[in-house]
Amino acid sequence: MKIYISHSKNSNFKDELYSPLRKSKLNEEHVLIFPHQKSDTPYNSKENTKTFDLVIAEVSNPSLGVGIELGWADSKNIPIIAVFKKGSIISDSIKVITTLIIEYSDSKDLISKLKEAILNI
Repeated sequence: MKIYISHSKNSNFKDELYSPLRKSKLNEEHVLIFPHQKSDTPYNSKENTKTFDLVIAEVSNPSLGVGIELGWADSKNIPIIAVFKKGSIISDSIKVITTLIIEYSDSKDLISKLKEAILNI
């Protein structure tokens, strides 16, 4: 499955999101697309959305860019899993367009819950 990872740039996404996902079995079983893995240059998610099988959105931090990406995915009927850190307050709009919302406490919890969720998509 080709999975796009959407997130706010106003977070420590490389250590808190990319690294745990890269080290997990999910990285072996799926093609994970990290838009800012190699560069801070904007990634053309609008054009590439049509190639994604799933979008995972880290929504702990509000982000206009993430909202736009989720709108593109939703318009193409691509399933969306939103994940957020325990204690974060997420937008009601996220609740409307996502297939599943997952609250997690740490990276181990995140990976465990995502593995199960992806099996059920």
